[in-house]
Amino acid sequence: MTYSDMEIPSRSSHLWRYTPWKRIHPSKVEVIPSSDEITLLHDGDFEVKDEVRSVKDSTEISRVFLSECNNRMNVIEIDGKGQLVNINLIANGETTVGHLDIRCKGEATVIIHLSGSSAWTGLHITGTIDKNSSIGYAFVNELESNSKLLRCEDWDVHRDSSLEYGELSIGGFRNKTDIRTNLCDSNSSLNQTVAVYGIDSRHDDHHMEIRHLVKHTESSLTMNAACGGRSHSIGTGQLFIAEDASGSNAGQVFHNLLLSPDARADAIPELEVLSDEVSAAHGAATAPIDKEQFHYLLSRGFSPNHAEALIVEGFLVNTFSALKNKMISDDLKTRLKIHLECGIIG
Repeated sequence: MTYSDMEIPSRSSHLWRYTPWKRIHPSKVEVIPSSDEITLLHDGDFEVKDEVRSVKDSTEISRVFLSECNNRMNVIEIDGKGQLVNINLIANGETTVGHLDIRCKGEATVIIHLSGSSAWTGLHITGTIDKNSSIGYAFVNELESNSKLLRCEDWDVHRDSSLEYGELSIGGFRNKTDIRTNLCDSNSSLNQTVAVYGIDSRHDDHHMEIRHLVKHTESSLTMNAACGGRSHSIGTGQLFIAEDASGSNAGQVFHNLLLSPDARADAIPELEVLSDEVSAAHGAATAPIDKEQFHYLLSRGFSPNHAEALIVEGFLVNTFSALKNKMISDDLKTRLKIHLECGIIG
């Protein structure tokens, strides 16, 4: 199916309730705009190849749209021996689109950093974790504050393999993210952590699907969002456990910290469990900033901005406490700290 054949999704669809397609599209919804390609810079032990991406079987509008904007794809092949792979994606120009296909085996850590001043950025990442593999993956969105971002990710995790996933979302003013992970074979696992920081009128909409397709799979999803100004964070966790996926263990939790009266945060954990012999849990909580903690920091000589930044740092850093991959957690914590310090300095 092509983009022109598709109906524009209705806001009654859960995926598009909080960020309608017309608000994230780069121009008029019937138009496929001309686009520049995201610049890819990298270092580490892996291979990069150019291929053409086809999503003919897809019925999901974002993925088809991105493919028709630009069908060139960078294939990242990683034969893991414990190495660190750094990928810097730079989006400049009016409309910028990129596709990455990450194929991993063995043990490796992949850190992707997205930056740039593009008015609109589209990014589709697909990933395959081969059997008997352990992959750490981090994604940092640090686009400039006037950018829109449409991002899709699709991951397949195979037998006796694990994906540790950390994300820090601090860039762009309107962001729509759709991450889908399939646990395809037994003893496959996902540990996914997402930290979001919103200021001014920043809008960040995360939709995350985790599908347990076979027996003895495991997943954990943690999303923490700190929202100031008039910012709005949305986190949807859609957990599916198939009828044949007995012995699976899954959990998801959302925590939101509201830094101002006008900030908003929505957390929507969803479970569809078709098997009886599983463990599945979910939770969500939203709270304002702790006034006693805030006033204590003021009494110790910190400015209001510095006191708030320290509280935000402690709250969001805790998102990554469940990550066993130290390279990922240290990188994300450092980038968050620098971002908050820059905000204090102005």
